Amino acid sequence: MMLGMIVRFVVSAVVLLLVSYIVPGLRVAGLTGALVAAVVISLLGYAIEKAFGDKITRTGRGAVGFITAAVVIYFSQFIVPGYISVSIIGALLASIVIGIVDSFVPTTLR
Repeated sequence: MMLGMIVRFVVSAVVLLLVSYIVPGLRVAGLTGALVAAVVISLLGYAIEKAFGDKITRTGRGAVGFITAAVVIYFSQFIVPGYISVSIIGALLASIVIGIVDSFVPTTLR
């Protein structure tokens, strides 16, 4: 279980780092920044999922899941400033690209 969580965070961090290279308005401070940001984004997503249920997360899909993912990405920069910097448009674009990548390379444990 612990190894699976580590793999999940590393894959999420690599995806976030790659997305930062192609999405304007999203900057991640290297692999360390991507790892820290992935942990924060995961924790925020988990808290939102526990507070509002499964259907509001990115895995719930739809417009609400997309907007929720963008909000989580955007607010992560205030929790770990210096590791991730993102504009509102960058968060929206990152949410789209991460959603597409996640459909091919899922970062959740099955």
